[in-house]
Formats: sequence, structure tokens, C-alpha cells
Amino acid sequence: MNSSPSGNTSGFKKIDILQVNNYHYVRGGAERYYFELARLLEEHGHRVHYFSVKHEENLPSPYTSYFGRPMSFDTGQGVLRKLETAFRMLYSFENNRLMGRLLADHRVDIAHAHNIYHRVCPSVFDVLRRHDVPVVMTLHDYKLGCSTYSFYRNGHICTECLSDGKVRVIRNRCTKGSLTLSLFHFLEAEIHGMLDIYGRNVSFFICPSMFSLRKHAEIGVAEEKLVHIPNFINISAYEPDYEGQDYILFAGRLSQEKGVRTLLDAVEGLDVELRIVGDGPMRQEYMAYAGEKGLNNVLFEGYKTGKELEALFRGAAFLVLPSEWYENAPMTVLEAFAYGKCVVGSDIGGIPELVLDGRTGLLFRAGDHEDLREKITDLVSNRSTAAMMGREARRRAEEEYNEEVHYHRLMGVYERAAGKSSL
Repeated sequence: MNSSPSGNTSGFKKIDILQVNNYHYVRGGAERYYFELARLLEEHGHRVHYFSVKHEENLPSPYTSYFGRPMSFDTGQGVLRKLETAFRMLYSFENNRLMGRLLADHRVDIAHAHNIYHRVCPSVFDVLRRHDVPVVMTLHDYKLGCSTYSFYRNGHICTECLSDGKVRVIRNRCTKGSLTLSLFHFLEAEIHGMLDIYGRNVSFFICPSMFSLRKHAEIGVAEEKLVHIPNFINISAYEPDYEGQDYILFAGRLSQEKGVRTLLDAVEGLDVELRIVGDGPMRQEYMAYAGEKGLNNVLFEGYKTGKELEALFRGAAFLVLPSEWYENAPMTVLEAFAYGKCVVGSDIGGIPELVLDGRTGLLFRAGDHEDLREKITDLVSNRSTAAMMGREARRRAEEEYNEEVHYHRLMGVYERAAGKSSL
């Protein structure tokens, strides 16, 4: 396994980098990183190209003509259409041709892939290899070892595919409870495994957390290809507020694995306001639950962006991250740090690598609402301690998660992937 590499600290040759991702709009943390990385690379004089899939929410791009058709099992599709979509997801000759066109029209020195499963399709890696374009891939989730990306099933952590084989995805109907979809994801994993589509095409896999690196080694990714590079944040874009107001903040997707139910139980009866920012499939259920329990101290803010989201972060006393799945390296934590906020986070996945207990926040036992209640109460009654940890969080963001550190680490990986003489 490789620790964070350090390439040249100056004088990198200006190169052409192709970024590959399923979505060309901000859909989640992976897309935020995808766009922020492009900005960072361009600011250092590199040319960035894009390959993605068409979508009505995509941001304008001069590369749209190379983007593939959408791929999804939408309701209302007939059997033949779904079969055609399934074959394209397994190996997309259409996207391969489009990738070939892009490479014929534009020079590309290195490709940086992000989330490419199902829509872009990893078959495009074969095209990149044939054109002698080295590939690095950031592992934003756990798809290489889990069909649902998260090692989370029916309200609990599940790693049965690692211990008992990928056939468990069928037996457990892991994908949306559907036998058909679960069978498809089993076949996908088997076919891509037989083709060694990742192993023979990807030079390095970038893991944003050491937890992710260790987990992917357990999945079976070659250890010499695993590299740890933490995420980064544009610290200059954030004005810290170390005091805040009298409310605490949750910001994220409202789904079961995010631990919102545990958080609601934790704040019951506390003299503190909880503001919940975000949307998701369980929003209505959580709102109903809060109503049933008479949680008058909980305010559902809905989805927020821009200045509204900034104001909510800056005004918070601290952030709460009660996730119950193997969070990798949540950007929400870095945002909180940049605003000078400490974080109360669950002791799972990559969270403890960011939330240093007693220094940049407090850790609690994942899923334990009583332990979470105790940690929230401690910080609410000791605001000076929260402010002190918020200052330490901001300092760490400035020193360890800044753009320049990330850029030099990443360029080191690019150099190793392409061979120093070619960059």
C-alpha cells in the first residue's frame, strides 16, 4: 500500500487531462470534487477535457457531442429496451466509439476517472489503454466490492459479499429489494472481473481515506495500486465564524444510512435547536417521525445551496454527522472545518480520520443515540470548547486539506502513472 505520494513541488509540465464521470452536474460529493479538481488543474495551467453522459441538468460543455446517451432502468421501459440498456451498462460499444472520437480530436496525456459505473461504463478504459492513455481513478465509494456502493443493507453494515462471495447480492436482493436488479449487478461484477477491466486498465486507485484504502485492499484491489490522497477544499472561499448561534446543524442526504433517525432520537427533550439541511427519499418519513415525537426543536430546512447554505453553516454552533455506513471522506466535514466549526461524528469509516476526538470534534458510537445525546449536550453547555475545536479544525483545513497540498500529491500520482519522462 502507498501513503500519500509527493511528486515535484514545482515546475510540473502543463498537460491535457481527461476527467471522466457519470454526471456533469453537481449531484453529490463526487461531482463537487470532479468540478473543483478541474478548476484547480486549470488554474495551474493544465487543459481539462470531459467525458460523461447526457443529462438535462448537465452544465454547459464544449464536449457534449462526445457524451453518451443516458442509461437507466426507468419505469415504463419494455423488456427489450431494458435488455438493451443492460447490455450497454455491461459493455458500452457506443460509449467506446464516442471516447475514441474524443481521443482522435483532442490530445489527452492522462485520464482521471471518478464514478463511471452503469452510465459511462468502465469499458471506455479499454479505449484509453489502446490509445496509450494512462488512467487513474478516485474511489469515491465501495462499488468495486459492493453492488449498492456502501456495504449497507436493511439498516446495518453488510460485508457478506467479501466473506461469502458476490452471489450474496442475489440471495439478499441487495439492489432495491429486486431479484432482477440484484442478478444484473452480480453479472456485472462477474463479467467485469473476468475481463479484469479495472486491474488491466487503471494504473492507480486514489482513496480519499485510509479506511477506503484498507477496505479496497480487502476487496482485492492490488495493494501496490492503492494510493491515499485526502480530499481538499478551497479554503480561501470560506470565511470562518468561530462562535455561531444557538443551533446545531445536519447537512446531507436524508436517507437511512445517514443516521438521521438516531440524531432525532438524540435531540429529543434537549434545549437546543437542530436544523436539518438536505433532501432525500426519507424526508417525509423523518418529518412525520419528528411530528409524532413532538420534536419542536427540529427544523427541516430542505435543500439549500449558495448563500443560504453558507449562512446556515456559519451560524451553526457545530455540525453533527451521525452516519451509520462506511463514510469515505465526507466533504461536509471539510466544509464545516473551513467555516471554523467542529464536528460531532460517528466513529465509523473514514470519519475518525477527519474528526479527531477532542481536537476537531467529538466521536460517538455509530447508531447510539444516547452517546450522541451526551456529546451534543457536552458541546452545547461548553461553547468555548466548541469554538476552540472549531479553530483547530480550521487550522487543519488550512494546513492539511488545502489546494496546493492536494495538487502536488495528485501530480505525483499522474507522473507515476504516465512515467516521469512523459510528463
